[in-house]
Amino acid sequence: MSSSDTRAVTAFRRQAEICASLGSPMYGDLIGALADDLAGGGPTKDVLGPLADDGAAPPVLLALRLVGGLHRLVLDDEVPALAASYPSVGGVWDRDVAWPHVRAALVEHRERLHASLDHPLQTNEVGRSAALAGGVLRVADRFALPVRLIEIGASAGLNLRVDHYRFGSPSGWWGPVDSRVAMRGAWKGLSPPVDAPLEIVERTGFDLTPLDIGQADDRRVLEAYTWPDMTERLSRLRAATTIAQEVPVRLEQRSAADGLDALELVDGTATVVWHSITWPYLDDDEQRRIVERLDALGATADVDRVLAHVRLEPADVLAGPYPVILTTWPFGEATEIGSAPPHGLPVTWTA
Repeated sequence: MSSSDTRAVTAFRRQAEICASLGSPMYGDLIGALADDLAGGGPTKDVLGPLADDGAAPPVLLALRLVGGLHRLVLDDEVPALAASYPSVGGVWDRDVAWPHVRAALVEHRERLHASLDHPLQTNEVGRSAALAGGVLRVADRFALPVRLIEIGASAGLNLRVDHYRFGSPSGWWGPVDSRVAMRGAWKGLSPPVDAPLEIVERTGFDLTPLDIGQADDRRVLEAYTWPDMTERLSRLRAATTIAQEVPVRLEQRSAADGLDALELVDGTATVVWHSITWPYLDDDEQRRIVERLDALGATADVDRVLAHVRLEPADVLAGPYPVILTTWPFGEATEIGSAPPHGLPVTWTA
């Protein structure tokens, strides 16, 4: 194998381990089998083609894009024999049964699967809104101001509808009683201030390739990147897309740094900037620009003109849990208020 193929095989195997550890034995099996096939020079290598060599995308992203492409074929009813192994469409996963059909799909749909490797991951995981909810409730409780909610890496903006979801904890529930998205056991530990006067008056998201939830094809993209054996996540996603079509947001096609450069604080409001599992996809320069812009905005804040930054991002352990950090200005106080696994549930509140 070439050195690039060796790196790709190693990355695929690592991603397989991560998926298994996060509760997807299917993707643990499937990505592991793709790694073995790549190592043996099978059709996986043909699908990857020069992308494994040119460094255009990290091999870990290629693994997730490839299985997302396979899932899209299943959801589009292009590979009925393989669909019998996908729980997302009522099948039962068995690696030995599925693999011949995976291999056939890699050969028959090579061009379409190769094209899918150029598409950015769009995992607009609604479970991560459980972390955002606790952050914005703390901001509302402390400052008692209407909230402008700004999300970078917003995808389809599902998490901008956070106040339309319902979150369960040992002490009860928070959110609309009739919400189609009810996350039982979403919160553990210390309860957020559920009686805070939260009012969201603006919802804006920035993304390089935002998805339009009103378009069936864009909804299918989100479904394809949801892991097929995590059927509860898929059901939650579909319910959230229904809510999203009733609750408008503004999505702008621009980078996170460019979006924040155009952002200004507004008197009489708390501007909350939120992101989750976005930081690893930004290069060093954009990360620097975001930090500097938030500091500059924070310098203009006061108690009637608040800036808050809520984030759920990887720390040292890829499989999590990840810290939930809230920073508020004036004063620029940063507090780790909890932690959550990569898909968001459950959040354990510690402050």
